[in-house]
Amino acid sequence: MLAKLNWGIITTGWIARKFVTDLKQSRSGQLVAVGARKLADAEKFAADFGGARAYGSYDELLADAEVQAVYIGTPHPGHKEWAIKAAAAGKHVLCEKPLTLTLKDTLEVIAAAKKHGVLLMEAYMYRFHPQTLKVVELVRSGAIGELNLIRASFNVVCNFDPEHRMFKKSLGGGSILDLGCYPVSFSRHVAGAVTGKAFIEPLEFSGTGRLHPAVGTDDFATAVAKFPNGLLAELSCGSTVKTDNAVQIHGTKGWIDVPNPFTPGLEGKTEEIILHRNGAAVPERIAIPSPGVGLYAYEADAVAEAIARGEREVALASWADTIGTAKLIDAWLASVGLSYEGI
Repeated sequence: MLAKLNWGIITTGWIARKFVTDLKQSRSGQLVAVGARKLADAEKFAADFGGARAYGSYDELLADAEVQAVYIGTPHPGHKEWAIKAAAAGKHVLCEKPLTLTLKDTLEVIAAAKKHGVLLMEAYMYRFHPQTLKVVELVRSGAIGELNLIRASFNVVCNFDPEHRMFKKSLGGGSILDLGCYPVSFSRHVAGAVTGKAFIEPLEFSGTGRLHPAVGTDDFATAVAKFPNGLLAELSCGSTVKTDNAVQIHGTKGWIDVPNPFTPGLEGKTEEIILHRNGAAVPERIAIPSPGVGLYAYEADAVAEAIARGEREVALASWADTIGTAKLIDAWLASVGLSYEGI
């Protein structure tokens, strides 16, 4: 039986609430404390989830000896500071994506985790969901032959608000950093599946995009990656263009359509992978049920399992994987003339 892992939550926003909701459905996690910048916010959060110690600062949370691991769900610019402080306090760290705003900062956070001997994982929750595991299984089994093309897009339409975190630069706004990291991560994961690895790096990467004239952060961007064996990936992300959030994986024997690749099971519904085999009259629809387990529960258990084994990295979301994604995001941002240095 997997031992219980005591979690502390840094911040009380929507994503933290969703994580704790799903944590209750995990095999390993239990909430013991929550920290916020205002004590009243922490107290409300704790009360809403059945009671936990509430702190009016993140530092107080990190001083709680019972907290073994922290979940960091602050706006992007806060990730580096609190991940490093958590590591220094001896707490294992699960930090929302992107781990930091830049590759340089990502390397600093990883160095802190290594120095203090704690587990650190960037929270790409889709990696651990049964749907993603099934996609990888299909690719590795040769169900669609040799891969030729991956198309991955994550686009939403937001009402423009210069103060909203999606647009405001000082809050880490911009679609590449917030959304584009998913297609980058997913394509590297699928490309790696061909060779039995959790990820591989592209041989070439080229991106472009546009900056919103009012705020200077990107609101739509595209990129192309070329992996070994000629496998190409077309990537896109945006916050103002109505298009899809999907992945299609094309091979010599057919293709796989993943209509909801990045947030599978988020709302507890059954997901579906559609397998198109060359010559088949109709596609095969593969249902991925959500057996009462929330999306974020899977990553919480992955963290607990790695800690129980004495590991400081999670194989499906290793430090090398995090570094590889950060490098490509840095390159993509540079291509559109956007820098977060100094934020």
